[in-house]
Amino acid sequence: MIGDVMVYVGLFAAAFAAATILPMQSEAILVGLLLAGGQSVFWLLAVASLGNVLGSVVNWGLGRGIRRYRHHRWFPVSDTALERAEAWYRRWGKWSLLASWLPVVGDAITVVAGVLREPLWIFVAIVTIAKAGRYAVLAAITLGWAG
Repeated sequence: MIGDVMVYVGLFAAAFAAATILPMQSEAILVGLLLAGGQSVFWLLAVASLGNVLGSVVNWGLGRGIRRYRHHRWFPVSDTALERAEAWYRRWGKWSLLASWLPVVGDAITVVAGVLREPLWIFVAIVTIAKAGRYAVLAAITLGWAG
C-alpha cells in the first residue's frame, strides 16, 4: 500500500518538475511504470497529467510576475528574446499552448502565456489537453509494443 502511494507521489513529483523550467523527464518514468505493471494505467496517466499541468501553472505564474525583474542584471532572458517570444505567442495565440508538451519550447510557451496574461482557465484547459494527450499517446504506444 505505502509502496503504491510512493510510486504515484514519485510520478507526480517527476511530472511536476518536468513541466517547470527544471530539466527533467517524466516520460521515461511513466513508461517504466507502465511496462512494470502493478498500477492502474488510468491512475498513472491521471497523476502524471495532473503533476505536469500544475507544473505548467507554476510557469504561468512566473510569467505573470516576470516583467518586474526584466531590467535586472541577473535576468536570464534578453529584452530582444522576450519580445520575440511575446510576438510569437501573439501571432499563434492560446492555441500555441497545444505545443506545451514539447521539450524546452513548451516550458517557454507556458511562461509567455503568463507574461501575456492568458486567462488561467483557458490556459489550464488547453494545457491539460496537450499534456494528457501526450501521456495517453505514450501509454498507447508503450502498451501496444509490450502487449
